[in-house]
Amino acid sequence: MKKIVSFFLLLVSALANAQSSGTAPTASPAERSMAEANKAINKKPTQYAGYNLLAMALARRARETSDVKFYGQAEDALKKSFELAPANLDGEKIRVWLLLGRHEFPAALQAAQALNKRVPDDVLVYGFLTDANAELGNYDAAEKAAQWMLDLRPGNLPGMTRAAYLRELFGDLEGALELMNMAYQSTPPTETEDRAWILSQIGHLHLMSGDSKAAETTLQQALALFPGYHYAKVRIVEKRYPEAVDLLQQRYRSAPHAENLYDLAEALELSGRPEEAKKAFVEFETKSLQEAVRKDNSSRELIFFYADHAHQPAQALQVAEQERAWRHDVYTLDAHAWALHLNGKDKAARVEIETALKVGVRDPRMLRHAAEIALAAGDRSAADHYLQGAEVPNAIASGQTAAR
Repeated sequence: MKKIVSFFLLLVSALANAQSSGTAPTASPAERSMAEANKAINKKPTQYAGYNLLAMALARRARETSDVKFYGQAEDALKKSFELAPANLDGEKIRVWLLLGRHEFPAALQAAQALNKRVPDDVLVYGFLTDANAELGNYDAAEKAAQWMLDLRPGNLPGMTRAAYLRELFGDLEGALELMNMAYQSTPPTETEDRAWILSQIGHLHLMSGDSKAAETTLQQALALFPGYHYAKVRIVEKRYPEAVDLLQQRYRSAPHAENLYDLAEALELSGRPEEAKKAFVEFETKSLQEAVRKDNSSRELIFFYADHAHQPAQALQVAEQERAWRHDVYTLDAHAWALHLNGKDKAARVEIETALKVGVRDPRMLRHAAEIALAAGDRSAADHYLQGAEVPNAIASGQTAAR
């Protein structure tokens, strides 16, 4: 689900504006929490609570920076917590949080279900159930868990952000915007990163609704709160490709992940720099294959690389089937459907894409895929219908945002 305080979204950085202010860097909320946790540990090294605080702060730092090394450090802190107090409840919650952050969704779901039996009235545990189920494509279960959150504690912030993500998936962009705005108003001003995250989601929803100006205004507000926060795809949507390349290069330097490199390669291609794009795509493929053994991977981007850039449909389908074997969310179904289509398996592709769209999602790229698949099946009426829904001008900005 826009993954609560447990999923760690990458917002691209419109750093140009943020860095021009020349202000000296200050400690982020996560860095301040890390310092406080270390003080607690130094003061009482034999108590587990300080290590839990440190693990949480490190996980939050992973979100702030998009640097996965902080997950490993968080796991080390959590290990120490369990050595001091085996199976302590707060530590078990953090363990699920870290599993979600690493995209180990089946394991996270199993752990969250066990915790839910242990503490059936815990709001955050229902949040974990929502997150894991949504990422696996179990949308009915995700919706029920999110509703439990709001029933147990009406108006709670994690519940509102998760409900907003589900509303987006179900096609209710206005409802999602309303909830995200309510969440923003409920977030304390001191929580600058959380407020920037929510603003980034509001910007994404404006973009999905076709209002790129409102999207950019909102993203700039996020950057004013948290300079350097990582999301600039709106620049691509508005065909400002050279500027998008600059911003995506900055993001990749600060967070050198394969999916960020894929975005940069596409922007280079669109900006008329084919040789640089080719080089970036080659590097992307290498990095993506190296991390394919992890659940936290760039396999969706790899599918579209093979499908749309390398023109290797068999490879695209192989990767898509590997992903489809363990998760059934709408974005995985879309990637699998596209790979099936490019391999001439249009009947199966149509079943897959229609299963995804049945959820209600209005992602323009997905609708364009559905149109081409329907056209290949000889159904022009359905193709025209899908294309009408895909007219929102956000061709490249339509990728999945991380849940929170």
